[in-house]
Amino acid sequence: MNWIQQLSGAQQFVLFSLLKIAVVVPAMLFMVAYAVLAERRISAWIQDRHGPNRVGPAGLLQPMADGVKSFLKEDFVPGHVRKIYFWLAPALVMIPGLITVAVIPFGSSLGGQPMVIADLNVGILYTFGIVSLGVYGIVLAGYAANSKYPFLGGLRAGAQLISYEVAMGLSVVPVFLLVGDLNLSQVIGYQHAGLFDWLVFKTPVSFLLFLVAAFAETNRLPFDMPEAENELVGGYNTEYSSMKFALFFMGEYANIIAVSAMVTTLFLGGWTLPVWGLNQPATNVFTGLAQIGIFLGKVAGLIGLVIWMRWMLPRFRFDQLMDLGWRRMVPLALANIVVYALILWAQSR
Repeated sequence: MNWIQQLSGAQQFVLFSLLKIAVVVPAMLFMVAYAVLAERRISAWIQDRHGPNRVGPAGLLQPMADGVKSFLKEDFVPGHVRKIYFWLAPALVMIPGLITVAVIPFGSSLGGQPMVIADLNVGILYTFGIVSLGVYGIVLAGYAANSKYPFLGGLRAGAQLISYEVAMGLSVVPVFLLVGDLNLSQVIGYQHAGLFDWLVFKTPVSFLLFLVAAFAETNRLPFDMPEAENELVGGYNTEYSSMKFALFFMGEYANIIAVSAMVTTLFLGGWTLPVWGLNQPATNVFTGLAQIGIFLGKVAGLIGLVIWMRWMLPRFRFDQLMDLGWRRMVPLALANIVVYALILWAQSR
C-alpha cells in the first residue's frame, strides 16, 4: 500500500470516498431487495399464508427472480402520457433514498478511515433537503400520467409531505439543542456513554414525532394516501410498468432504509452499544466490523417495525391525516422545543 501513502491528502480522500461509495450503494440496493422480501414474508406470516418460498432455499433468491422479471417485461408507455416527465419521474423517486445515506455514519472507523462517506457539519440539513426532493418525483409522475387517479395521488403526496416535513423538522430541534451540533457524527458521540444517554430516552417526544413523520414521509400505512389502492387504483404509479414501476417500488424501500438509518443515528445511539467497549471508536478491524453490524441490526429492526405497522393499522382518511399533522403534531413539536429550551436555559444559569 505504499502507493496510497504517496498520494496527497486530497487524493487519498477522493480515493477512499469512491471506495466507500462503491461499497455502500450496492449494499443499499441489496438491502432494498431483501426489505421487499421481508415485507412479503412478514405479511404472509401475519395473514397465515406461505409467501414466496419457491425460488432458492426458503425463497431467498426471490428478489433476483423479481429483478429479472422486471427487466424482461414489456416497457409499455401509454400514448396519452407526457413522455419526458414520464421517464424522469421514477429516477427522481429512487435517487434521494440512495444519496441520503452519504452523510450517515454507519460505523466509527475501519482501517483508520471514518465510516461515513461525507462527514458534513450540516448533515441534518443536507438530509432534510434531499429527502424533500423525493416528492417531486411522485408529483411529476402524477402530472406526467395525464390521468385523474395518478394526478390525485401526486396532489396528495405534495400536501402530505408539506404537512409532515414541518413536524419532522421541528421534532429534531430539541436533539440539536442538547447536542449543540448539526454534525451527525457528533450526535452519535453525544450518545456513546451509556444506554440512557441515547436520545430516545432523553427526548422521547421528539422520537415519537420523528417516527410518525417518517411513516408519512415514506408514504407507508397508515399514511399511504398517494397510492390508496382501493381509492386511486395505484395512485401516482398506475400507468407505470416494467422497470419504471420497479424503480418506484425500490425508491419506497430505499427511503424506508434511509429514514430508519436516520432514526438510528439521531435517537438510538447509531453504531454504539454500551457493552464490551463497543461504544468507543474502533481500535481494530473486528471492532469496526462489529459496530457496522450493530448499526445495520438497529436499522433492520426499524425496517421490521415499519413493515409490521403496515399490516396492523387501517389507512387514515385524508382529513384525519391533515388534522394529525397540523393540529396535533406541529403544536406538540413547538411545545417540545419550548420545554427543552427552558430546561437548558435554567441549567445554564
